[in-house]
Amino acid sequence: MLLSKLRDDIAVGAQDCGSNDKAGAFTGQVAAYQLKDLGCTWVIIGHSERREGFEMPGEPADLCAKKCKIALEAGLKVMFAIGEKKEEREAGTTMDVCASQLKPLAAILNEADWSNIAIAYEPVGAIGTGLTATPEIAQETHRSIRGWIASNVSDKVAAATRIQ
Repeated sequence: MLLSKLRDDIAVGAQDCGSNDKAGAFTGQVAAYQLKDLGCTWVIIGHSERREGFEMPGEPADLCAKKCKIALEAGLKVMFAIGEKKEEREAGTTMDVCASQLKPLAAILNEADWSNIAIAYEPVGAIGTGLTATPEIAQETHRSIRGWIASNVSDKVAAATRIQ
């Protein structure tokens, strides 16, 4: 393993992985199994910048869920990023947005898969703007996310899933 000389208390992750689960002509994408072969243990899926796109269409929630499942099948742990835009927070639709990002994930994962997922809640309006969510806003949203997971996956998964 390329990264085998790292200390045991350091994990290496990637900022994204491709949606391809096999080798092939996928120029510009790094497959989850390739990341695993390199020694990565984590991958971030669904970051707002990926969801929004870079001067091109972004990644929809169902693609993020598919990539998450592929990463898990490759043996990676997933930091699954969700969050609302400033306008959505102001409109009171934060949990609707988070639920729409989680719903396709809950549809394709089994309960055991969730033990290798951490939810990264990040209000999109706080990225690089100087605006920050208060601890109370973050805690309220985390509580809502955990409640959604309990209702749509299971109480056991909701209690065990890390939400950051």
